[in-house]
Parts: sequence; C-alpha cells; structure tokens
Amino acid sequence: MARTVKKTISVLIVDDQPLQRDGFRMVLESQPDIKVIGQAGDGAQALAIVRRTLTDVVLMDIRMPRVNGLVAATRISTDAQVQGLGPAPRIVLVTALDLDDHIPAAAAAGVHDILYKDAAPEVLLEAIRGAAASNGNE
Repeated sequence: MARTVKKTISVLIVDDQPLQRDGFRMVLESQPDIKVIGQAGDGAQALAIVRRTLTDVVLMDIRMPRVNGLVAATRISTDAQVQGLGPAPRIVLVTALDLDDHIPAAAAAGVHDILYKDAAPEVLLEAIRGAAASNGNE
C-alpha cells in the first residue's frame, strides 16, 4: 500500500491592516500543513506576488486601498488562467462588513469562500483547507 504524502498548503495573506495580517499568520503557521508564503497590503501587491510564487490559497480582505479584494480576486483568477500557470489560486475573502452585500460579486470573481474576520480560527482553517482541496492541493 502506497503512503500518501500530504502537500503543504501555501497561503498568501492580503490585508491592509498589519495587525490583522499578523493575527492570520499566527493562526495559519500554528498548523503543520500550512505555510504562509507572503503578505501584502493590497490587491495590487497580491497580484504581483501570485505572479512570481506558487500559491495555493489567497486569504484576502475585501476592503483595501488601491485594488480591493473583489477586483484582485478577478485579476488573480484571470491572470493565472491566461498565462497558462495552471489552476489559479483559490481565494478566501474575509470581511468585517455585511456578507450579503458581497456574495454575488464574490461568486462572479471566482471566490471559493467568504468569512467574517471574527470567525473562529477553526472556521478559518477549514476554509483554507477546503479551498486547497478544491484545487487538487491536498
């Protein structure tokens, strides 16, 4: 019987608030199967990082300066597919705002999941792992 080796999930954290990014990083890095590969303060920076790294999941805030999370999610999905880089990273959006206002736009942007920023760590971890699994990155 062959042993199955679980792949480490590479995650990019994108939020304009450094304290929020650090909180997410601490939760994610406490897990043996998740590696934070970078952080960005807005969607434009996120797109630049995704273009030069192998990223499984992008954990991204919706409201940010310059390029917001919904616009960045669309660009990341389109950019990866257009350039033939393989499957686009899965996007998990986080917000402190009302989710109902963003669900249609998030679905159109190809977002895998959307969570409140005050979700329990277990919910965040489940969303990251679910997103990675849906992309064949288990």
